[in-house]
Amino acid sequence: MTASPQKHLPAWSLAVTGMVSVQIGSALSVGLIDTYSAGGVAWMRLVAGTVIFWLISRPPIRSIRRKDILPLIGLGLATGSMSTLFILALPYINLGTAVAIEYLGPLSVAALRSRSLKPVGWLFLAFAGVLAMTQPWSSAFNLKGVMMAAFAGVCWGTYILLTQKVGDHFTGLSALSITVPIASLVAGAVGAPTIISQFDLKMVAIAFGIALLHPVIPFALEMMALRRMNPTAFGTLTSLEPAVSILIGILILGQIPNWLQALGVAVVVIAGAGSQQNAARDPEALTEQNVTELLEDEAAILPKKKTRRHFNKKPSFKCRKQKDD
Repeated sequence: MTASPQKHLPAWSLAVTGMVSVQIGSALSVGLIDTYSAGGVAWMRLVAGTVIFWLISRPPIRSIRRKDILPLIGLGLATGSMSTLFILALPYINLGTAVAIEYLGPLSVAALRSRSLKPVGWLFLAFAGVLAMTQPWSSAFNLKGVMMAAFAGVCWGTYILLTQKVGDHFTGLSALSITVPIASLVAGAVGAPTIISQFDLKMVAIAFGIALLHPVIPFALEMMALRRMNPTAFGTLTSLEPAVSILIGILILGQIPNWLQALGVAVVVIAGAGSQQNAARDPEALTEQNVTELLEDEAAILPKKKTRRHFNKKPSFKCRKQKDD
């Protein structure tokens, strides 16, 4: 059997490609805010993303276990809140600044999940770079934008943890066909009332174009990456996100960073590169929890009568002979 193409690619390359796609989609979304509102843009791209995910992956309703329901709902809520809060921050702060603040969420995940001092050192270095980029002492500091980006960071950290949990059970993009529709409902509470009267074919075309860049491509790639990486490694690797956002902000939005922000980007990139040495997760490895869940599932499927016969089976002649000896 031929292995799927993504298994031949390093897990970190999937994550980085997802970052680039997110930032291009976010930069292009900035130009749509005046026409459709920030909440409206978040809602339309998640609705279009729902349609795309349903076309390429049927929701695995029958395979959902009772213990999967809350993680799936939580992941959908985190995804919708993260997307909506982030784009609501963009009218007030630059793309790179918003991403740097939002990155505090993954930083917290990495700090909580690390078991040695070395990853913590890279995290502190990345944190220093993020502070240099955000410059909270600056007169241009916008509290409203910062708070929205910070809450988006909380949702981002939650998203990382829940994606790991959901991705360990559901294969491919099946989980996204459930969680993205939930995310669209969250964004719809804010964005739908502002753009429902503007519905036309042009808006539909724009929605599907933006949805491919964000959320379809990045969410799919991040799901694949997180299935092969642990949350600490993924959270630290995303330190490249502010650097990517600065670059996209320069190329598409003309947002030029000052020297301190540029220095902050360099520091964050160094920390991200250092974290990659811990980024591998054996896709074949099973955690103790995974093994326990598999044994529980097998015990629930096998007939009890058959199981009893297996354990009460008479010893073979060879075993009896060895015992007599």
